Amino acid sequence: MQVLAIFLPIVFALILPLLFKKIRLIHTGWFMLIIPVTLVIYYSTFISAVAKGRSFTSKFSWIPSLNIEVSSYIDGLSLLFSLLISGIGALVILYSIFYLDKTKEQLHNFYIYLSMFMTAMLGVVQSDHLIALYFFWELTSISSFLLIGYWFTRDASRFGALKSMMITVAGGLLMLGGFVLLAMMGGTYSIRELVKVAPELLTEPYFVLALVLVLLGAFTKSAQFPFYIWLPDAMEAPTPVSAYLHSATMVKAGIYLVARFTPIFAASEVWVWLVTGVGLMTLFWGSIFAVKQTDLKAILAFSTVSQLGLIMALLGAGSMSYHVSGAEGTIFKYAAFAAIFHLINHATFKGSLFMIAGIVDHETGTRNIRKLGGLMSLMPVSFSIAMIGSFSMAGIPFFNGFLSKEMFLTAMLSIVQFDFFNFETFGIIFPVIAWIASVFTFVYSMYFVFHTFTGKGAVAKLPKKPHEAPIGMLISPTILAILVVVIFFIPNLIADTFIKPAVFAIQPFLYSSPAAIDITVKAWHGFNTELWMTLGIFVVGFALFITLAKWQKIYALWPKKFTLNTLYQIMMVNVLEKGTERFSKHYMTGSIRTYIKYMLSSISIIVIGTLFTQNGFKFTLDGTSPVSYTHLRAHET
Repeated sequence: MQVLAIFLPIVFALILPLLFKKIRLIHTGWFMLIIPVTLVIYYSTFISAVAKGRSFTSKFSWIPSLNIEVSSYIDGLSLLFSLLISGIGALVILYSIFYLDKTKEQLHNFYIYLSMFMTAMLGVVQSDHLIALYFFWELTSISSFLLIGYWFTRDASRFGALKSMMITVAGGLLMLGGFVLLAMMGGTYSIRELVKVAPELLTEPYFVLALVLVLLGAFTKSAQFPFYIWLPDAMEAPTPVSAYLHSATMVKAGIYLVARFTPIFAASEVWVWLVTGVGLMTLFWGSIFAVKQTDLKAILAFSTVSQLGLIMALLGAGSMSYHVSGAEGTIFKYAAFAAIFHLINHATFKGSLFMIAGIVDHETGTRNIRKLGGLMSLMPVSFSIAMIGSFSMAGIPFFNGFLSKEMFLTAMLSIVQFDFFNFETFGIIFPVIAWIASVFTFVYSMYFVFHTFTGKGAVAKLPKKPHEAPIGMLISPTILAILVVVIFFIPNLIADTFIKPAVFAIQPFLYSSPAAIDITVKAWHGFNTELWMTLGIFVVGFALFITLAKWQKIYALWPKKFTLNTLYQIMMVNVLEKGTERFSKHYMTGSIRTYIKYMLSSISIIVIGTLFTQNGFKFTLDGTSPVSYTHLRAHET
């Protein structure tokens, strides 16, 4: 049943075209909504058992001759992600029913792509077999390509879809190489079995190479620096796609991969430095450049980059517990807890903000923040939801983001105490960068909500006369906004139910069961360093926000040719496109004779090469008469 649940969305997708054609009066999304709701109900049945430390396994033999199987392994980590995929998926589909016009859009295509993606994500987070995981991993890239390019008549949509696929597929291929190396070293393709032999893998000569290759796959998918450039361009997708893929699911696949492989790789110094360092760099870079953007979804795209970097940095800090004697008494155990906590929080507030951005675009006809303003009185419900989401993202009290942000600052401060791998020397950099990035996070959060909804604005000049969105479109973001507030007041219930089982899966060596994780979430910790850092973030962030118009212009000073996007264009256009064009001119001559020559030559090389490599023929002088110089002279005489 577990394996069947993974494929339920894509199986249901087979009848969607029929429903779309035969039942035109009912929006196809209502039929599609049945699937994620069913999955939420099904996966909810595992919550109580998994919270106690149990796990569930189901297998389906896929390619028996190669010992490849599709396995569904449900523990605390995979269950949390499965509930996010199905739960947020249900809210997104409900939102899409009112966002996408049933008469103008090819809805059967949209929901088929969405079903494919849902199956792919469920397969990624539940697969225990490395090859099956890779299959679903690449399926997420293909389905996201179709979703991002759904409005294929737009050049920007096609460009964004291609860019995302090129980067994520390239990372996936590198990840596959890491998987193969792991299987060769560990003698198994099972992730659980590799965890058991992790200490022996550390001494293998290709261990570090496998580690780097796996991380490259994770970094490309989760939009880490410098691979994040695909995410802003992917915002050309319909808003339901952005809310689903780029807040709660696809970009979290890389986060999941790092969390799942932490017990295997965390004993390596390279893992600690790469995961923590790249995560913090991504947080810093994304927060800085989010303030530069003028498109609402672009602001959220860069904010997503920064938040993903924060979670990645926390996972890196959590891996330090593998190197500390008596790790259960150190702060590093809190880092993994904070990572999972913020992952949940991010899904709630960022999902709601993406939906609000779509509502603003839908009701005003523009996402350009320079043209917006003064919408608070016209769209009060949307403003309230946007304020809740933005305040949570900024880490303001009484919203769930505040709790995990405080834990993040605690984890970054604790790095200074880590006396391994030169962290005692360079560790001070981490809390400094974290604080600066948090300041800019506060700025772009305020920038998003107040520049859109407050001020005078030019309402009369907007493409559409703005008004509040229909109630159906507001249901999903309202539910997410309510969760943002509720989680703040009941964090320990969420922790006991979802967070601790996930942490138990990431750090199995520390605890005997999820109940043994003695972490209690509190909003007030007294007058400590974290509190003063938070107050400094608010004060400096507010000062930068009110003076934004004066210093935002400095972004224009950075030469456009010195950007990562320019580098991508050079590689794609000058190197690949033009290079392949020049190469093809040498053999695409239009001559049939030339084509036959190339074909026969290629066939000959392949056949002869195969014969040599497979010992197809052998040339030997055994059994022949000896020939010498004397014999040759006698013959001549």
